[in-house]
Order: sequence, then structure tokens, then C-alpha cells
Amino acid sequence: MTPASSRSSLPSGLRWSAATSAFQIEGSRPTGISGRSIWDDFLERPGAILDGSVADPACDSYRHPEADVALAAGLGLDRYRFSIPWARVQPDGLGRGDGVALDHYSHLVDLLLDAGVVPFPTLFHWEMPSRIEAGGGWLERDTAERFADYAAIVADRLGDRVQHWYTLNEPAMTTLQGYAVGALAPGKQLLFGALPTAHHQLLAHARAAAALRERGAASVGLVNNHTWVLPLLDTADDHRAAAIYDLIHNRVFSEPLLAGSYPDLEALGLPPMPVQDGDLEAIGRSIDFYGINFYNPTTVTAAGEESPIPFDIVPTPGVPVTGFGPEWPIMPSALHDLLIDLHARHPQLPPVIIGENGASFPEPDRAARVDDADRISYLADHIAAVGDAIDAGVPVEEYTVWSLLDNWEWADGYTQRFGLVHVDFDTGERTPKASYDWYREVIASSRAAVPQVAGTGEKR
Repeated sequence: MTPASSRSSLPSGLRWSAATSAFQIEGSRPTGISGRSIWDDFLERPGAILDGSVADPACDSYRHPEADVALAAGLGLDRYRFSIPWARVQPDGLGRGDGVALDHYSHLVDLLLDAGVVPFPTLFHWEMPSRIEAGGGWLERDTAERFADYAAIVADRLGDRVQHWYTLNEPAMTTLQGYAVGALAPGKQLLFGALPTAHHQLLAHARAAAALRERGAASVGLVNNHTWVLPLLDTADDHRAAAIYDLIHNRVFSEPLLAGSYPDLEALGLPPMPVQDGDLEAIGRSIDFYGINFYNPTTVTAAGEESPIPFDIVPTPGVPVTGFGPEWPIMPSALHDLLIDLHARHPQLPPVIIGENGASFPEPDRAARVDDADRISYLADHIAAVGDAIDAGVPVEEYTVWSLLDNWEWADGYTQRFGLVHVDFDTGERTPKASYDWYREVIASSRAAVPQVAGTGEKR
């Protein structure tokens, strides 16, 4: 298959990965596992999930990890990104780790290593223990210390075999969608009152990173959801609206890590962060790599005077869309522009990992071979955008497809399919799509040109 891109060659030297998260593929509460998360609570709210579904059994991956590892190995992945749920390891968010849960993820790590795929776990993919949320969740500073304790428990069990770690997944989405507008768990609607959750998450990352390094971690980072923000109109009001949205979606989460400080929130009339002495020093030296999840640009326009926020998110004109419709426009050049801009702001940018990139399109529910040319085009064009950014000097080292499998897509339930592999959620049957074969060929072509470190799957 030929990638739908004008670029004549693949980016050189990239590692290749694919990603999943536990709640989305394993089911929310597998048999024998205790603990309750904010997503167990959220999905019980009437109308919270688009199709009224629950996350059980999802792909039933908890009982069949071998099938998923075989699919990951079949692609020839360098690394496989998966998540370990805090609420399973520490059901109350406190105390000793649950042995059954830790045994499961230890087994998954062994399966991956035996298959020649490097395990790359995420410690927080939104599965906060309900008890921690009941005490304030990310609004409380103490949650950062609780998260570091959890990270230490996991590293004590897996650190002899796991060297590379993501701490947090998409803190921006937790803040903006979870605490500001209530579209995701925990479903709060605090608007700008949600901003302290950003600082407490970054502090939690820093505390956890220290705990992981004390236990031998070779590299630690987090992965932020980033978007390229565009003003709808070339007016002062729309440019100001775009600058404010860029600040709260992107720069509030990137600059403490990359520059050791927050942007000037108060100049825009926003509340200051609850920073204490030593916080920014800890956050600013906490990453070995910077993870970026990217799906789409965001177009904004100035909101009316009666609005409690100064911007409205509107469709991006003149571009195709994914299965989400105008909410998720397709613009590969936006990823390139984002990477170039980030590097220009931070010339000493650490190694960058694209931690998620992918798209959902309408596909059949029943088991079927899917010829997903639209997904191949999306991935090929975004990989080309990454390659162009690398050519311009951005230090991208790894690219990750979301997702290995179709899964339970949070508040959208089973209505959106991102997978390289089709999953029949009634039977659990897995069928690789055309994009799976295409991505395998991309990886093989890339690897043929770059020597490997024997026995690890890692690029030199």
C-alpha cells in the first residue's frame, strides 16, 4: 500500500508504537479485581454515556492479554503503550497494592518482553480511585503525594523489567473536560475554577517521576493532549480568543515542564496557580521526554459578552472530518505547525514522543475485514507531518497510533472505532483492518533502514 502523502520517504530513525488503555479494553471491573474509579461512577449517571453502554467487557482484554500481545508483536512494534489503573492497584487510593492487579500487569509485561516488544506503561489514564475524588481529587494538593505513593508501589513490582514510564495521560483533558465542563469523569463544571487541577497533576507527575527514578527508571515523562489553535476570523477579538484557548489547553500544561514557569494567567484575568515553594523547580526538571497526543486542530471565535468564557469552539472550515464530525477536523499540517511552534518556543526541547495519533471512522459492528483507507490516509499524512517537523529540527523520536484495538470510547461508548484491529464487542472476535497491514509495512520499511539493539526492539 502507498501512503496517501506527497512525502517520498518515511521519517528516519523513529520508534513505532501503538496504544491502549485498561478501562477501555479490559472492562471497567474485571472479576476478582476490587476498587472503584471515577469512571465507574460517571457511567452510572443517566445520559452520561452516549449509547448508554458500560465498559464491560469492552474487548475483554483482561482475560485475554495474549491475544493483544500477539497483535502488537505481529505489527513489529518497538513499544506498546498500555495503562495500569490506579483504582485497581490501590482500591481506596491508599495503602498497599492489590496483589491480584499487580500480578496481572506483571504477567502482561512478561508477555510483551517474551514477544520482543518493550512495555511502556501509563500510570494514570484517568482511572482515579473514587475515594480520592471524594476527598477532592485533583483539586487537592495532597492527591499529588498519594499518586507518588501509588507510582512507587507499581515500580517496586515492575521496575526490574520496565524502564520507560508515562506518568499521566492528557492532564489537559482531565482539567478541561473532567473538572471545567463536565463532559468526562468526574463530571464537574467549575469552568476556570478547574485550573488548580492542572498544577496538582503536574506536581503529581514530578513526585511520581522522582519515585520512579529512585527505583531505576531509565526515562520518565508524561503525555499532554495538544491542539493547534486557529482563530476563525482575522480580527483582534478572535486572535485574543485563540490566545486564551491556546494558553489554557496547551501552554498551562507545557510551559511548567519545558520552561519552569506558568504563562501569565492573571494578565488575562484568570486565577493564579496554587504554586508553593519548590513546586516549579521540581516540575521543571521532571521529564526525560515530552509526550504529545494530537488528533485535530481547534478553531475558536470570540464569545458574546454574556458568555462565562471568552471563546467559542467552532467547526474548522474547509477541511474533512472524522467519525466525530465537525468536532474532530482533519488537518495534518496542524501537527507539523504545532511541533515547529513548540520547538521555537523551547529550543532546548527534550526528545518528543507522539504518544497518540489516530482517527475514528464509521465501521460495521459485526466481525469483518475493514478496508479503512480513510484511516490509512489520516495516519500516513500525520506521519509525513512528523517527518517534515523532524527535518526542520524537532527532536521527535517515537510515533504511536491510537489505537491497537477498537475500544469503549469513554463518554461516546461503543459509537467510535479507532482501532487498527476491528473488535466485535458481542463476541470479542478481533479482525485486523487494512490499516493494520499498512502500519506493519511502514514499520518493516523503517526498521530495514535502521539497526536495532539486539533483543529489545529498540532503535539505536
